[in-house]
Amino acid sequence: MPVPGPGYSITIRLEAAPSASAAGELASAVGRVGGVLTAFDVVESHSDRIVVDITCNALSANHAQDIQDALVALPGVRVRKVSDRTFLMHLGGKIEVNSKVALRNRDDLSRAYTPGVARVCQAIAANPEDARRLTIKRNTVAVVTDGSAVLGLGNIGPAAALPVMEGKAALFKKFAGVDAWPVVLDTQDTEEIIRAVELIAPGYGGINLEDIAAPRCFEIEARLREKLDIPVFHDDQHGTAIVVVAALRNALRVVGKDIADCRIVVCGVGAAGSAIIRLLLKQQPGDVVAVDIGGVVHGGRDDLDPNRQWIAANTNKQGLTGDLHKALVGADVFIGVSAPNLFGADQVATMAERSIVFALANPDPEIDPLEAQKHAAVVATGRSDYPNQINNVLAFPGVFRGLLDAHAHRITDDMLVAAANAIADVVDTEKLNASFIVPSVFDPHVASAVAEAVRAAAVREA
Repeated sequence: MPVPGPGYSITIRLEAAPSASAAGELASAVGRVGGVLTAFDVVESHSDRIVVDITCNALSANHAQDIQDALVALPGVRVRKVSDRTFLMHLGGKIEVNSKVALRNRDDLSRAYTPGVARVCQAIAANPEDARRLTIKRNTVAVVTDGSAVLGLGNIGPAAALPVMEGKAALFKKFAGVDAWPVVLDTQDTEEIIRAVELIAPGYGGINLEDIAAPRCFEIEARLREKLDIPVFHDDQHGTAIVVVAALRNALRVVGKDIADCRIVVCGVGAAGSAIIRLLLKQQPGDVVAVDIGGVVHGGRDDLDPNRQWIAANTNKQGLTGDLHKALVGADVFIGVSAPNLFGADQVATMAERSIVFALANPDPEIDPLEAQKHAAVVATGRSDYPNQINNVLAFPGVFRGLLDAHAHRITDDMLVAAANAIADVVDTEKLNASFIVPSVFDPHVASAVAEAVRAAAVREA
Protein backbone atom coordinates (compact mmCIF):
# COMPACT_ATOMS: atom_id res chain seq x y z
CA MET A 1 0.00 0.00 0.00
CA PRO A 2 2.60 2.69 0.91
CA VAL A 3 4.57 4.25 -1.92
CA PRO A 4 8.02 5.83 -1.77
CA GLY A 5 7.73 9.46 -0.73
CA PRO A 6 9.78 12.58 -0.02
CA GLY A 7 9.90 11.83 3.72
CA TYR A 8 12.61 9.27 2.93
CA SER A 9 14.32 11.11 0.10
CA ILE A 10 18.07 10.56 -0.26
CA THR A 11 20.79 11.88 -2.53
CA ILE A 12 23.60 9.47 -3.34
CA ARG A 13 26.83 10.88 -4.79
CA LEU A 14 28.70 8.14 -6.63
CA GLU A 15 31.37 7.51 -9.20
CA ALA A 16 30.67 5.40 -12.28
CA ALA A 17 32.30 4.50 -15.57
CA PRO A 18 31.73 7.14 -18.30
CA SER A 19 29.98 4.70 -20.63
CA ALA A 20 26.95 5.48 -22.77
CA SER A 21 24.88 3.01 -20.76
CA ALA A 22 25.89 4.26 -17.30
CA ALA A 23 22.84 6.48 -16.74
CA GLY A 24 20.40 3.75 -17.76
CA GLU A 25 22.08 1.14 -15.58
CA LEU A 26 22.02 3.41 -12.52
CA ALA A 27 18.37 4.36 -13.02
CA SER A 28 17.41 0.72 -13.58
CA ALA A 29 19.16 -0.35 -10.37
CA VAL A 30 17.08 2.16 -8.38
CA GLY A 31 13.88 0.98 -10.04
CA ARG A 32 14.60 -2.74 -9.50
CA VAL A 33 14.49 -2.33 -5.71
CA GLY A 34 11.40 -0.10 -5.76
CA GLY A 35 12.99 3.34 -5.46
CA VAL A 36 11.54 6.34 -7.29
CA LEU A 37 14.18 8.37 -9.12
CA THR A 38 13.48 12.13 -8.84
CA ALA A 39 16.75 13.66 -10.06
CA PHE A 40 19.89 12.56 -11.93
CA ASP A 41 22.69 15.15 -12.03
CA VAL A 42 26.20 14.76 -13.42
CA VAL A 43 28.32 16.96 -11.12
CA GLU A 44 31.79 16.01 -12.48
CA SER A 45 32.99 14.51 -15.73
CA HIS A 46 36.45 13.00 -16.33
CA SER A 47 37.97 10.81 -19.00
CA ASP A 48 37.85 7.76 -16.75
CA ARG A 49 34.76 8.41 -14.62
CA ILE A 50 31.69 10.52 -13.99
CA VAL A 51 30.45 11.72 -10.61
CA VAL A 52 26.67 11.61 -10.33
CA ASP A 53 24.11 12.75 -7.75
CA ILE A 54 21.14 10.39 -7.75
CA THR A 55 18.14 11.63 -5.78
CA CYS A 56 15.31 9.22 -5.09
CA ASN A 57 12.39 8.55 -2.79
CA ALA A 58 12.29 5.47 -0.57
CA LEU A 59 9.77 3.73 1.67
CA SER A 60 11.88 3.69 4.83
CA ALA A 61 15.43 3.98 6.12
CA ASN A 62 15.96 0.27 5.41
CA HIS A 63 14.65 0.73 1.88
CA ALA A 64 17.06 3.62 1.37
CA GLN A 65 19.89 1.26 2.32
CA ASP A 66 18.58 -1.29 -0.19
CA ILE A 67 18.79 1.34 -2.93
CA GLN A 68 22.35 2.19 -1.96
CA ASP A 69 23.30 -1.52 -1.95
CA ALA A 70 21.77 -2.00 -5.40
CA LEU A 71 23.88 0.81 -6.82
CA VAL A 72 27.11 -0.37 -5.17
CA ALA A 73 26.54 -3.82 -6.64
CA LEU A 74 26.96 -2.42 -10.17
CA PRO A 75 30.44 -2.91 -11.68
CA GLY A 76 32.69 0.11 -11.32
CA VAL A 77 30.34 2.06 -9.04
CA ARG A 78 31.68 3.61 -5.84
CA VAL A 79 29.49 5.59 -3.43
CA ARG A 80 31.11 8.73 -2.09
CA LYS A 81 28.36 10.04 0.16
CA VAL A 82 24.70 9.50 1.05
CA SER A 83 22.65 12.47 2.24
CA ASP A 84 19.26 12.12 3.92
CA ARG A 85 17.37 15.15 2.61
CA THR A 86 14.98 15.23 5.56
CA PHE A 87 17.83 15.48 8.06
CA LEU A 88 19.51 18.14 5.92
CA MET A 89 16.36 20.26 6.13
CA HIS A 90 16.47 20.09 9.93
CA LEU A 91 20.13 21.04 10.39
CA GLY A 92 20.26 23.94 12.85
CA GLY A 93 16.47 23.96 13.18
CA LYS A 94 13.76 25.22 10.84
CA ILE A 95 12.83 28.61 12.30
CA GLU A 96 14.58 31.80 13.40
CA VAL A 97 13.83 35.25 14.84
CA ASN A 98 14.10 38.37 12.67
CA SER A 99 13.78 41.99 13.75
CA LYS A 100 10.82 43.90 12.27
CA VAL A 101 12.54 47.25 12.81
CA ALA A 102 15.79 48.62 11.42
CA LEU A 103 18.57 49.41 13.89
CA ARG A 104 20.74 51.59 11.66
CA ASN A 105 21.92 54.28 14.04
CA ARG A 106 21.76 55.70 17.55
CA ASP A 107 18.31 57.25 16.97
CA ASP A 108 16.81 53.88 16.01
CA LEU A 109 18.41 52.27 19.05
CA SER A 110 17.04 54.98 21.33
CA ARG A 111 13.48 54.32 20.17
CA ALA A 112 13.63 50.53 19.97
CA TYR A 113 15.51 50.17 23.22
CA THR A 114 16.60 52.52 25.98
CA PRO A 115 15.61 55.22 26.76
CA GLY A 116 12.54 55.33 24.50
CA VAL A 117 11.28 51.83 25.32
CA ALA A 118 10.67 52.90 28.92
CA ARG A 119 7.73 55.04 27.84
CA VAL A 120 6.10 52.05 26.17
CA CYS A 121 6.67 49.93 29.28
CA GLN A 122 4.98 52.58 31.41
CA ALA A 123 2.01 52.72 29.05
CA ILE A 124 1.51 48.96 29.34
CA ALA A 125 1.90 49.07 33.12
CA ALA A 126 -0.88 51.65 33.23
CA ASN A 127 -3.08 49.69 30.79
CA PRO A 128 -2.07 46.00 30.48
CA GLU A 129 -4.42 45.49 27.51
CA ASP A 130 -2.05 47.68 25.48
CA ALA A 131 0.37 44.74 25.39
CA ARG A 132 -1.76 43.31 22.59
CA ARG A 133 -1.19 46.51 20.60
CA LEU A 134 2.41 47.40 21.44
CA THR A 135 4.23 44.05 21.74
CA ILE A 136 4.62 40.70 20.03
CA LYS A 137 1.65 39.46 22.06
CA ARG A 138 -0.49 40.83 19.23
CA ASN A 139 0.69 38.13 16.82
CA THR A 140 2.42 35.42 18.84
CA VAL A 141 1.38 31.91 19.83
CA ALA A 142 3.17 29.45 22.11
CA VAL A 143 3.26 25.88 20.78
CA VAL A 144 3.46 23.91 24.02
CA THR A 145 4.21 20.20 24.44
CA ASP A 146 5.50 17.74 27.00
CA GLY A 147 6.45 15.24 24.30
CA SER A 148 4.12 12.56 25.61
CA ALA A 149 2.11 11.80 22.44
CA VAL A 150 4.13 12.90 19.42
CA LEU A 151 2.68 11.96 16.02
CA GLY A 152 2.55 8.17 15.93
CA LEU A 153 5.78 7.90 17.94
CA GLY A 154 4.29 8.01 21.44
CA ASN A 155 6.05 9.31 24.54
CA ILE A 156 9.43 10.40 23.18
CA GLY A 157 10.00 13.39 25.45
CA PRO A 158 10.38 17.14 24.95
CA ALA A 159 13.72 17.27 23.11
CA ALA A 160 12.64 14.70 20.54
CA ALA A 161 9.34 16.57 20.11
CA LEU A 162 11.10 19.83 19.24
CA PRO A 163 11.39 19.18 15.46
CA VAL A 164 7.61 18.74 15.29
CA MET A 165 7.00 21.94 17.24
CA GLU A 166 9.41 23.81 14.95
CA GLY A 167 7.50 22.50 11.96
CA LYS A 168 4.25 23.66 13.52
CA ALA A 169 5.69 27.13 14.03
CA ALA A 170 6.83 27.23 10.39
CA LEU A 171 3.31 26.31 9.24
CA PHE A 172 1.78 29.06 11.39
CA LYS A 173 4.01 31.60 9.66
CA LYS A 174 3.66 30.21 6.16
CA PHE A 175 -0.11 29.94 6.06
CA ALA A 176 -1.33 32.68 8.39
CA GLY A 177 1.54 35.05 9.17
CA VAL A 178 1.40 34.07 12.85
CA ASP A 179 4.64 34.18 14.84
CA ALA A 180 4.66 30.92 16.81
CA TRP A 181 7.40 29.60 19.05
CA PRO A 182 8.04 26.08 20.38
CA VAL A 183 7.84 25.67 24.15
CA VAL A 184 8.92 22.16 25.13
CA LEU A 185 8.46 21.37 28.81
CA ASP A 186 10.64 18.87 30.64
CA THR A 187 7.78 17.56 32.75
CA GLN A 188 4.72 15.39 32.29
CA ASP A 189 3.16 16.41 35.57
CA THR A 190 -0.24 18.00 35.02
CA GLU A 191 0.20 20.64 37.72
CA GLU A 192 3.67 21.63 36.53
CA ILE A 193 2.52 21.96 32.92
CA ILE A 194 -0.42 24.14 33.91
CA ARG A 195 1.76 26.34 36.09
CA ALA A 196 4.49 26.65 33.44
CA VAL A 197 2.03 27.77 30.78
CA GLU A 198 0.40 30.14 33.21
CA LEU A 199 3.78 31.74 33.92
CA ILE A 200 4.72 32.30 30.27
CA ALA A 201 1.25 33.37 29.08
CA PRO A 202 1.76 37.17 29.38
CA GLY A 203 4.05 37.11 26.34
CA TYR A 204 1.59 35.36 24.02
CA GLY A 205 -1.74 36.04 22.37
CA GLY A 206 -2.69 32.37 22.34
CA ILE A 207 -1.62 28.91 23.51
CA ASN A 208 -1.51 25.94 21.14
CA LEU A 209 -1.20 22.74 23.16
CA GLU A 210 0.36 19.99 21.09
CA ASP A 211 1.10 16.27 21.43
CA ILE A 212 0.09 15.95 25.09
CA ALA A 213 -1.32 12.52 25.91
CA ALA A 214 -4.92 11.84 26.91
CA PRO A 215 -6.53 11.96 29.39
CA ARG A 216 -4.09 14.46 30.90
CA CYS A 217 -4.59 16.84 27.96
CA PHE A 218 -8.29 17.29 28.78
CA GLU A 219 -7.64 18.60 32.28
CA ILE A 220 -4.70 20.75 31.20
CA GLU A 221 -6.72 22.49 28.51
CA ALA A 222 -9.81 22.95 30.67
CA ARG A 223 -7.95 24.44 33.60
CA LEU A 224 -5.79 26.72 31.45
CA ARG A 225 -8.93 28.04 29.79
CA GLU A 226 -10.24 28.93 33.24
CA LYS A 227 -7.01 30.59 34.34
CA LEU A 228 -5.87 32.54 31.28
CA ASP A 229 -7.31 35.52 29.43
CA ILE A 230 -6.06 34.27 26.04
CA PRO A 231 -7.39 31.41 23.89
CA VAL A 232 -6.12 27.89 24.68
CA PHE A 233 -6.47 25.37 21.85
CA HIS A 234 -5.32 21.73 21.89
CA ASP A 235 -4.77 21.09 18.20
CA ASP A 236 -4.73 17.30 18.48
CA GLN A 237 -8.30 17.59 19.73
CA HIS A 238 -9.91 20.55 18.05
CA GLY A 239 -7.83 20.96 14.90
CA THR A 240 -8.57 17.37 13.95
CA ALA A 241 -12.23 17.74 14.86
CA ILE A 242 -12.63 20.88 12.75
CA VAL A 243 -11.22 19.27 9.60
CA VAL A 244 -13.15 16.02 10.13
CA VAL A 245 -16.44 17.88 10.48
CA ALA A 246 -15.64 19.97 7.40
CA ALA A 247 -14.76 16.88 5.37
CA LEU A 248 -17.83 14.99 6.58
CA ARG A 249 -20.13 17.85 5.61
CA ASN A 250 -18.82 17.68 2.05
CA ALA A 251 -18.73 13.88 1.93
CA LEU A 252 -22.41 13.81 2.88
CA ARG A 253 -23.09 16.21 0.01
CA VAL A 254 -21.36 13.76 -2.35
CA VAL A 255 -23.44 10.76 -1.21
CA GLY A 256 -26.67 12.74 -0.83
CA LYS A 257 -27.29 12.07 2.86
CA ASP A 258 -28.40 14.28 5.74
CA ILE A 259 -26.34 13.97 8.91
CA ALA A 260 -29.57 13.82 10.90
CA ASP A 261 -30.25 10.44 9.27
CA CYS A 262 -26.75 9.01 9.75
CA ARG A 263 -25.22 6.66 12.29
CA ILE A 264 -21.55 7.54 12.70
CA VAL A 265 -18.99 5.15 14.20
CA VAL A 266 -15.97 6.84 15.77
CA CYS A 267 -13.11 4.46 16.56
CA GLY A 268 -10.69 5.87 19.13
CA VAL A 269 -11.73 8.03 22.08
CA GLY A 270 -8.44 9.68 22.97
CA ALA A 271 -7.75 13.36 22.39
CA ALA A 272 -8.80 13.45 18.73
CA GLY A 273 -11.68 11.00 18.92
CA SER A 274 -13.28 12.66 21.94
CA ALA A 275 -13.11 16.12 20.34
CA ILE A 276 -14.52 14.77 17.07
CA ILE A 277 -17.46 13.27 18.93
CA ARG A 278 -18.16 16.49 20.83
CA LEU A 279 -18.07 18.62 17.68
CA LEU A 280 -20.11 16.07 15.70
CA LEU A 281 -22.85 16.21 18.34
CA LYS A 282 -23.15 19.95 17.59
CA GLN A 283 -24.25 18.90 14.08
CA GLN A 284 -27.15 16.83 15.50
CA PRO A 285 -26.38 13.49 13.81
CA GLY A 286 -28.81 10.58 13.89
CA ASP A 287 -26.46 8.80 16.30
CA VAL A 288 -22.79 8.47 17.17
CA VAL A 289 -21.32 5.19 18.36
CA ALA A 290 -17.88 5.34 19.97
CA VAL A 291 -15.51 2.36 19.97
CA ASP A 292 -12.29 1.93 21.93
CA ILE A 293 -9.98 -0.97 22.64
CA GLY A 294 -12.67 -2.47 24.89
CA GLY A 295 -15.34 -2.34 22.19
CA VAL A 296 -18.42 -0.14 21.90
CA VAL A 297 -18.59 2.53 24.61
CA HIS A 298 -21.84 2.17 26.55
CA GLY A 299 -23.10 2.90 30.04
CA GLY A 300 -22.98 -0.71 31.12
CA ARG A 301 -19.19 -0.94 31.04
CA ASP A 302 -17.33 -0.69 34.35
CA ASP A 303 -13.98 0.42 32.89
CA LEU A 304 -14.90 3.96 31.80
CA ASP A 305 -12.88 7.01 32.85
CA PRO A 306 -14.70 10.36 33.19
CA ASN A 307 -14.21 11.18 29.51
CA ARG A 308 -15.67 7.86 28.38
CA GLN A 309 -18.49 8.19 30.89
CA TRP A 310 -19.48 11.47 29.26
CA ILE A 311 -19.30 9.85 25.84
CA ALA A 312 -21.43 6.90 26.99
CA ALA A 313 -24.05 9.29 28.37
CA ASN A 314 -24.27 11.34 25.15
CA THR A 315 -23.96 8.74 22.37
CA ASN A 316 -25.14 5.28 21.36
CA LYS A 317 -28.89 5.88 21.50
CA GLN A 318 -29.61 2.28 20.52
CA GLY A 319 -27.47 0.85 23.33
CA LEU A 320 -25.23 -1.16 21.01
CA THR A 321 -22.61 -3.46 22.51
CA GLY A 322 -19.88 -5.61 20.99
CA ASP A 323 -16.80 -4.90 18.92
CA LEU A 324 -15.96 -2.57 16.02
CA HIS A 325 -17.09 -5.06 13.38
CA LYS A 326 -20.53 -5.26 14.95
CA ALA A 327 -20.77 -1.48 15.27
CA LEU A 328 -20.05 -1.07 11.54
CA VAL A 329 -23.09 -3.09 10.46
CA GLY A 330 -25.55 -0.62 8.97
CA ALA A 331 -23.42 2.43 9.81
CA ASP A 332 -23.33 5.31 7.34
CA VAL A 333 -19.96 6.74 8.40
CA PHE A 334 -16.76 5.40 9.93
CA ILE A 335 -14.23 7.82 11.44
CA GLY A 336 -11.04 6.22 12.76
CA VAL A 337 -8.36 7.89 14.87
CA SER A 338 -7.02 4.74 16.47
CA ALA A 339 -4.78 1.96 15.19
CA PRO A 340 -3.82 0.32 11.88
CA ASN A 341 -5.44 -2.58 10.08
CA LEU A 342 -8.57 -3.05 12.22
CA PHE A 343 -10.93 -4.22 9.47
CA GLY A 344 -11.19 -4.91 5.77
CA ALA A 345 -13.44 -4.69 2.73
CA ASP A 346 -15.79 -7.37 4.08
CA GLN A 347 -16.69 -5.16 7.03
CA VAL A 348 -17.20 -2.10 4.82
CA ALA A 349 -19.64 -4.20 2.80
CA THR A 350 -21.82 -4.53 5.92
CA MET A 351 -22.17 -0.75 6.22
CA ALA A 352 -25.09 1.19 4.74
CA GLU A 353 -25.25 1.96 1.03
CA ARG A 354 -23.12 4.93 -0.10
CA SER A 355 -21.01 4.67 3.05
CA ILE A 356 -18.21 7.02 4.05
CA VAL A 357 -14.88 5.85 5.53
CA PHE A 358 -12.39 8.21 7.17
CA ALA A 359 -9.43 6.00 8.16
CA LEU A 360 -7.11 8.54 9.77
CA ALA A 361 -4.58 6.52 11.78
CA ASN A 362 -1.05 7.48 10.70
CA PRO A 363 1.06 6.30 9.04
CA ASP A 364 -1.00 3.14 8.55
CA PRO A 365 -4.79 3.61 8.55
CA GLU A 366 -7.46 1.40 10.11
CA ILE A 367 -8.14 -0.08 6.67
CA ASP A 368 -6.19 -0.10 3.43
CA PRO A 369 -7.82 2.74 1.43
CA LEU A 370 -7.89 0.57 -1.68
CA GLU A 371 -9.84 -2.06 0.23
CA ALA A 372 -12.24 0.56 1.60
CA GLN A 373 -12.89 1.88 -1.90
CA LYS A 374 -14.32 -1.49 -2.96
CA HIS A 375 -17.55 -0.67 -1.14
CA ALA A 376 -17.39 2.87 0.32
CA ALA A 377 -18.51 5.83 -1.78
CA VAL A 378 -16.04 8.26 -0.17
CA VAL A 379 -12.72 7.42 1.49
CA ALA A 380 -10.37 9.78 3.32
CA THR A 381 -7.10 9.22 5.18
CA GLY A 382 -4.48 11.22 7.05
CA ARG A 383 -1.90 10.46 4.36
CA SER A 384 -0.65 12.75 1.61
CA ASP A 385 -0.35 9.97 -0.97
CA TYR A 386 -4.12 9.37 -1.22
CA PRO A 387 -6.99 11.71 -2.07
CA ASN A 388 -8.88 13.52 0.69
CA GLN A 389 -6.12 14.06 3.22
CA ILE A 390 -7.52 15.14 6.61
CA ASN A 391 -4.76 17.49 7.72
CA ASN A 392 -4.86 19.84 10.72
CA VAL A 393 -2.93 22.49 8.79
CA LEU A 394 -6.24 23.31 7.11
CA ALA A 395 -7.49 24.55 10.48
CA PHE A 396 -5.02 25.80 13.08
CA PRO A 397 -3.25 28.63 11.20
CA GLY A 398 -6.53 30.30 10.25
CA VAL A 399 -8.10 29.64 13.64
CA PHE A 400 -5.33 31.48 15.47
CA ARG A 401 -5.18 34.23 12.84
CA GLY A 402 -8.84 34.91 13.51
CA LEU A 403 -8.46 34.74 17.29
CA LEU A 404 -5.50 37.12 17.26
CA ASP A 405 -7.21 39.57 14.92
CA ALA A 406 -10.26 39.63 17.19
CA HIS A 407 -8.11 40.04 20.33
CA ALA A 408 -10.11 37.08 21.61
CA HIS A 409 -9.82 36.01 25.22
CA ARG A 410 -11.24 32.51 24.72
CA ILE A 411 -12.28 30.00 22.08
CA THR A 412 -15.71 28.42 21.91
CA ASP A 413 -17.46 25.57 20.10
CA ASP A 414 -19.25 28.10 17.90
CA MET A 415 -15.86 29.30 16.65
CA LEU A 416 -14.80 25.72 15.93
CA VAL A 417 -17.99 25.11 13.95
CA ALA A 418 -17.45 28.36 12.06
CA ALA A 419 -13.93 27.20 11.13
CA ALA A 420 -15.24 23.83 9.92
CA ASN A 421 -17.92 25.47 7.77
CA ALA A 422 -15.36 27.85 6.28
CA ILE A 423 -13.09 24.96 5.24
CA ALA A 424 -16.02 23.06 3.74
CA ASP A 425 -17.22 26.11 1.82
CA VAL A 426 -13.87 26.51 0.05
CA VAL A 427 -14.83 23.37 -1.94
CA ASP A 428 -17.71 24.66 -4.04
CA THR A 429 -20.15 22.53 -6.00
CA GLU A 430 -18.06 22.75 -9.17
CA LYS A 431 -15.01 21.25 -7.42
CA LEU A 432 -16.74 18.74 -5.13
CA ASN A 433 -16.47 15.03 -5.89
CA ALA A 434 -15.69 11.77 -4.09
CA SER A 435 -11.94 12.37 -4.42
CA PHE A 436 -12.03 16.05 -3.43
CA ILE A 437 -13.99 16.78 -0.26
CA VAL A 438 -11.44 19.09 1.40
CA PRO A 439 -9.25 21.77 -0.18
CA SER A 440 -5.51 21.46 -0.61
CA VAL A 441 -3.43 22.66 2.33
CA PHE A 442 -1.73 24.98 -0.19
CA ASP A 443 -4.98 26.61 -1.27
CA PRO A 444 -4.41 30.29 -0.41
CA HIS A 445 -8.10 30.83 0.31
CA VAL A 446 -8.31 28.39 3.23
CA ALA A 447 -6.48 30.20 6.03
CA SER A 448 -8.05 33.56 5.22
CA ALA A 449 -11.55 32.06 5.05
CA VAL A 450 -11.08 30.29 8.37
CA ALA A 451 -9.58 33.40 9.96
CA GLU A 452 -12.48 35.60 8.90
CA ALA A 453 -15.07 33.06 10.08
CA VAL A 454 -13.40 32.69 13.48
CA ARG A 455 -12.87 36.45 13.83
CA ALA A 456 -16.53 37.12 13.05
CA ALA A 457 -17.67 34.47 15.52
CA ALA A 458 -15.38 35.89 18.20
CA VAL A 459 -16.67 39.42 17.65
CA ARG A 460 -20.28 38.20 17.87
CA GLU A 461 -19.59 36.45 21.16
CA ALA A 462 -17.68 39.42 22.58
